[in-house]
Amino acid sequence: MPPATTPDIDSPIEATPLKMPSSHLPHSFWQNALHRLKRDKAALCGLALLALICAAACLGPYLSGQTYFETHLPMKNQAPSAQFWFGTDDLGRDIFTRVWYGARISLFVGFSAALLDLLIGVLWGGFAGLLGGRIDELMMRGADLLFGLPYLLIVILLMVVWGSGLFPIIVAMSVLGWIPMARIMRGQVMQLKQREYVQAAQALGAGLPRILFRHILPNALGPLIVTLTLTIPSAIFTEAFLSFLGLGVQAPIASWGTMASDGVAAMQYYPWRLFFPAFFISTTILAFNLIGDSLRDALDPRTRQASV
Repeated sequence: MPPATTPDIDSPIEATPLKMPSSHLPHSFWQNALHRLKRDKAALCGLALLALICAAACLGPYLSGQTYFETHLPMKNQAPSAQFWFGTDDLGRDIFTRVWYGARISLFVGFSAALLDLLIGVLWGGFAGLLGGRIDELMMRGADLLFGLPYLLIVILLMVVWGSGLFPIIVAMSVLGWIPMARIMRGQVMQLKQREYVQAAQALGAGLPRILFRHILPNALGPLIVTLTLTIPSAIFTEAFLSFLGLGVQAPIASWGTMASDGVAAMQYYPWRLFFPAFFISTTILAFNLIGDSLRDALDPRTRQASV
């Protein structure tokens, strides 16, 4: 029987690296926010609704084989059927096709107006916060003065002066729509410009545009994204309201607002003409609000700490 061997105490002992559980690995701010969004049922529901609406807006007009402007008077005011899935209007036009063409108009106006608000608000609020002093006071008091004006009344007056159309709608909504974004951006700048990396950039001679877009804006994206997500449904509703009043896009172009306006007169006898555009306006606004509320919770540091 071979003698028992004792380990050499002088020989080096190989250390086995400890593996930290993946749940305890440190995550970045955006990784943590994305992880929380994936667990949020409201966010997933809103994203699913929005994805379905966007996909239908792209593909829906090609599924029915109809065009949004062709009239078929013998087929007017047909109830939903296998031939006309959402029925027809008073000119025999297929409502299914018009709904999804209208979705393109409404979504385009909503996204365009919200992005324009974001651009103006970031520039105005960012430079106001960085410049500070009397310039900041003048810029923000001017924004407060504009914010005191009635939003819808100003938009309607501008539409009356400029005329109807997609471009006038977007510009008219952005005349006052950027102010909340500017306020949020200025608040973020006032907090972040005291950080060491911003002061170091100033000491190295970086200009205001570089400081704003390189050092401050990436760290202020959370509140801006949430505000942008909640601005889009507001712009969609405003476009639908203006089109309902006859100040939006004109025939034969369809939008949800114009279709709802046409359906109100026939609501008693042909309710489907009003139901479908109103339903998709409400569903789209609900989807964006669900996403915006979930983003606000996921990107709020206070809720992150509370959930740890």
